[in-house]
Amino acid sequence: MDRSKFQRSHVSIFLSYYKPHLHLFLLDMACALGIALIDLAFPYVSRLSMQELLPQNLFGAFFAVMACLLLAYLLRAGMYYIVTYLGHMMGVLIEADIRRDLFGHMQDLSFSFYDKNRTGQLMSRATNDLFEITELAHHGPEDLFISVITLGGAFCLMLTIQWKLALIVFAVVPVFVLFTIFQRRRMMKASVQVKQNMAGINGQLESSISGMRTAKAFANEAQENHKFQQSNNQFKGAKRDYYKAMATYMAGLEFALPAMNVLTITAGGWFILLGEMTYIDLVTFALYISTFLTPVRKLAAFVEQFLNGMAGFKRFVELMRVEPAVQDASDALEMGTAKGDILVDDVSFSYEEGETVLDHVSIHIPQGETVAVVGPSGGGKSTLCQLIPRFYDVTGGRILMDGVDVRHITQQSLRQNIGIVQQDVFLFAGTIYDNIRYGKPDATQEEIVEAARRAEIYDDIMAMPDGFQTYVGERGVMLSGGQKQRVSIARIFLKNPPVLILDEATSALDSVTEARIQSAFDELAKGRTTLIIAHRLSTIRNAHRIIVVDDNRIVEEGTHEDLLQSGGEYAQLYNAQKSVRV
Repeated sequence: MDRSKFQRSHVSIFLSYYKPHLHLFLLDMACALGIALIDLAFPYVSRLSMQELLPQNLFGAFFAVMACLLLAYLLRAGMYYIVTYLGHMMGVLIEADIRRDLFGHMQDLSFSFYDKNRTGQLMSRATNDLFEITELAHHGPEDLFISVITLGGAFCLMLTIQWKLALIVFAVVPVFVLFTIFQRRRMMKASVQVKQNMAGINGQLESSISGMRTAKAFANEAQENHKFQQSNNQFKGAKRDYYKAMATYMAGLEFALPAMNVLTITAGGWFILLGEMTYIDLVTFALYISTFLTPVRKLAAFVEQFLNGMAGFKRFVELMRVEPAVQDASDALEMGTAKGDILVDDVSFSYEEGETVLDHVSIHIPQGETVAVVGPSGGGKSTLCQLIPRFYDVTGGRILMDGVDVRHITQQSLRQNIGIVQQDVFLFAGTIYDNIRYGKPDATQEEIVEAARRAEIYDDIMAMPDGFQTYVGERGVMLSGGQKQRVSIARIFLKNPPVLILDEATSALDSVTEARIQSAFDELAKGRTTLIIAHRLSTIRNAHRIIVVDDNRIVEEGTHEDLLQSGGEYAQLYNAQKSVRV
């Protein structure tokens, strides 16, 4: 995807999405032109028939002309079918292209972006906004084109009949245009507010549904309902302002259009009285007024589509212009299978300016070694794990993988060499089979079964009614904590990375389940460079080294026995946990 195009104007970006579907667009416009020309032809042909054919008793020619008009309207119906079907399909294809670019861009955005943006609001941009962009993409050019051709053609033909009356009728148009411009500004402002409030509702709804169990556990349904109602009331207020502006616009339109008919009949009657036009000319004018009432209404619809569509499109472009905080360098290398030698060299990191999380931390983890990182909460342990796969970039120092700065390695090839098991396991709403296969999408069934055996989840799976095809529910809610953790371990066995990061992977489990899973972790860590972040010190006795992080820096380092003998902070943590267990 070419991101440079999103630095152009909104209209230029919008038009660029028509390019891949230009054949459909041209066919749509050709049919729209045909519809407009047939609509213009009917009053003019009717006038000629009443002036020439009927007075001369040329009834055969008259009925032949009427038959031709009937066939023309049959052709018009066919063109309307094409405009409706293929035109809408073109809009769907453009929407799909926009959504593809949006989702691809969201995949590229860094963790820091998702730290600051709510899921529901992002979903609103990918659904509600894009639907209205689709309506604009299809109906906008078509309605505008038909309206311009019909109004312009009608004006020119009316000039040939009675130019004075034509000028009088079309003198109303500038008034309508000025009125439209004024109301458009008002509606645009209200439309943007509606979008923002709709995104807020989606965000609140997503948060409330995700936390429904917590809300019920605390009997806080009323509080959640109150929070949702606040968002809903803001939305209603924004919609009220929008519909007030729209109502003013539509009321003005509904007055202007009938007023044109009255003006035409009044002025036409005066010109007939002066002998400057005939009744047939006035009838023709009346037919043309009826003809361009439809395009005037289309113009009104276009204004609303344009306001809604462009409001959504501006939000889309705004998101597409967000640059990922972590990007591949122009000369980034593709890493093959890594050896797993990791060097954290004088690393400092801050999420926000002035808030130091890591301060000049240095660690060397040789290939195949298991290193545990412990310490109080908030000391920077988990942050260290997120810097190695470049979920965030260091703000000072460097991290090397096999002697290469990770910032000079492509993110994808770097992360393919790292397996991460976290405390909060995320399972997709699908089957156990699909969730394990996520570690290696092209894995065979035999490989998936073997991964489940090595993660000690196979027996549990086979005891389930549907085996590997058992549905796990949203975020794996239908499995126990231990089962979810072992499914995530099976994913890592399947991925088979040379580097393993266990980020407090058992801290949410009971002691019995933890002991069962620990053997799976021991198996998983064999032959891999392993970094273990742990609160429970009983899980890290087999680590080659233990590093104690406190106050954003390393305060101790050594083996389990050495650290206990030194009587420092690790010994205090270990003895405190031991006394709690007793």
